[in-house]
Amino acid sequence: MMKHKYLKNVATLQLNKEKCVGCGRCKDVCPHGVFVLDGGKTQIVDLDSCMECGACLKNCAFSAITVSPGVGCASAIIKGLLTGSEPSCDCSGGECC
Repeated sequence: MMKHKYLKNVATLQLNKEKCVGCGRCKDVCPHGVFVLDGGKTQIVDLDSCMECGACLKNCAFSAITVSPGVGCASAIIKGLLTGSEPSCDCSGGECC
């Protein structure tokens, strides 16, 4: 399987380890392997592969995950690829992440 990477350090994904119970549901639904279970808790191991789809957020019954689905540079890259247009994430100051 090809490993997708987006732009570095732009994903909005965050994990609250205090709320995480280690159920592993986020790991199971993540299409890009962003999460692993380690020591009974989930960890983000590949933030730059997060495409901000929101699957982990929607499947976390404990509100341990926050992510803004469909925003940021990753969304702009996907939209550009799908439409054949130039990706634009409209970052402030005219400088993209």
